[in-house]
Amino acid sequence: MAWIAVSITIGLFILLAKPMGAYLEKAFQGDSKLEKIFGSVEKIIFKIAGVKPYNQNWKQYALALVLTNSLMIVFVYLIFRLQGVLPLNPSNIPGMEPTLAFNTAISFMTNTNLQHYSGETGLSYLSQMLGITFMMFAAPATTLAIAIAFIRSLAGKKLGNFFVDFTRAITRLLLPLSFVAALIFVLLGVPQTLEPAAVANTVEGAKQLIARGPVASLLSIKELGNNGGGFFGVNSAHPFENPNMISNILQMILMMLLPTALPFTYGRMVGDKKQGRILFVSMLMLFLIGFGTIATTELQGNPALNQLGIQYDEGNMEGKEVRFGTVWSALYATVTTASETGSVNTMHDTLTPIGGMVPLINMLLNTVFGGVGAGFINVIMYAMIAVFISGLMVGRTPEFLGKKLEGKEMKLIAVTLLFQPLLILGASAIAFSTELGMGAISNSGFHGITQVIYEYTSSAANNGSGFEGLGDNTPFWNISTGLVMYLGRYFGLVTMLAVAASLKEKTLAPETVGTFRTDNGLFGGIFVGTIFLVGALTFFPILVLGPIAEFLTLK
Repeated sequence: MAWIAVSITIGLFILLAKPMGAYLEKAFQGDSKLEKIFGSVEKIIFKIAGVKPYNQNWKQYALALVLTNSLMIVFVYLIFRLQGVLPLNPSNIPGMEPTLAFNTAISFMTNTNLQHYSGETGLSYLSQMLGITFMMFAAPATTLAIAIAFIRSLAGKKLGNFFVDFTRAITRLLLPLSFVAALIFVLLGVPQTLEPAAVANTVEGAKQLIARGPVASLLSIKELGNNGGGFFGVNSAHPFENPNMISNILQMILMMLLPTALPFTYGRMVGDKKQGRILFVSMLMLFLIGFGTIATTELQGNPALNQLGIQYDEGNMEGKEVRFGTVWSALYATVTTASETGSVNTMHDTLTPIGGMVPLINMLLNTVFGGVGAGFINVIMYAMIAVFISGLMVGRTPEFLGKKLEGKEMKLIAVTLLFQPLLILGASAIAFSTELGMGAISNSGFHGITQVIYEYTSSAANNGSGFEGLGDNTPFWNISTGLVMYLGRYFGLVTMLAVAASLKEKTLAPETVGTFRTDNGLFGGIFVGTIFLVGALTFFPILVLGPIAEFLTLK
């Protein structure tokens, strides 16, 4: 029965992708009907903010994006530091420690939502709403805006204006959808209140504080915007944040809604819907392979317990969401890392070695749909690499969307491709070589290696989920992951926007019988093969040292 229900849920992901992709294209391309609905409100916002919606070049667009986000980080950092003296703090939570505030502000502004604090005890209501929820809108709006600008540039159109795209992402998409989702979550039993923690008398006669707050409003944009940070420390494993099966399914639908829609938006905007479909099908194949792998390995049980003759009907239930079972927990783990959300209802640290490797690979590749905007840009980067390799194999100058991929573009792509592994592996090497890093590892041997790699991978890929068990609330981990999050977020966005701008300036090459098509099954196969060949092999040595070695020692 679980497999049937899971199949229906995956079917919903597929059914919603195309209409949402069409809506995204209309929302950002100035559809007349949407202008009538949202245009007057947006004009007021532009007037108050002093925005002049002129067309920007790629450098102006990138600078506006980075500076705006950086100023927001400073603003929210101050809120976290001063929350002890600010209003809406019924639990009298003190201001955040400086390095933790630094890490948290960067984490939520970069769409990572890595939490080195416990949600209900680390932040006041004001910080949750004015800091966390605010950034949960601003972060996905930022990457959705640059993804649309990136696609426009590939299509040979004007780049647009960052502030206009940013505003439209919120007013036409994130705000209305999250508002409706929040109402549904309230109906399902998720709290939405400014009252302090409830006091309950236990059967032993003791008093228990039950945390609550404005949870539903945070939860809706947490999932829709691929943010992932939980109101409560245990995230979506908390019954107030995930009350039942319906809320569990709704959360996964929200996480997948925008990442699965972007390939169809891309196809419509570049004038070749087949290309969008090929990319969607290719990524769906990767998603299904990952989910099948996690589900199969977890259902086989814990290898260490199996050796002792201990087996359970549900397989490896350690750290799983017992209300839903192993298969649903496997799907949630796949969805949250494929969409780069980071929301969890399962302790990833307790997955079997191979089961835990799949979420890690999803983040390392960041091409299994990926998050709102940034992941799709990464997908197009791998598509360009696939075209380049194919061109070299047949002795032709590679072309993408009728534009020649030459030295300038490929140098930028190569630098972008290498930057993430340098961040992840470089930071991990520092952690392993210092007591400041090693002191936080709670597991010895290969599993401890995976803990550290997972933490930095989650940071660089803007995912935010953790293996947990890692003592990461220290100055070393707060600062190091903060820097990895910031650099991992903006470097690739800027360089790939430069690639798109460079292609925009080139003339269209006439299509001939020798032109390599990128809208058929052959290209889909080459695209998937390129992801494994270039992406997976980049990180293969560290996977061997971590989860693969752990798996082999348990056999």
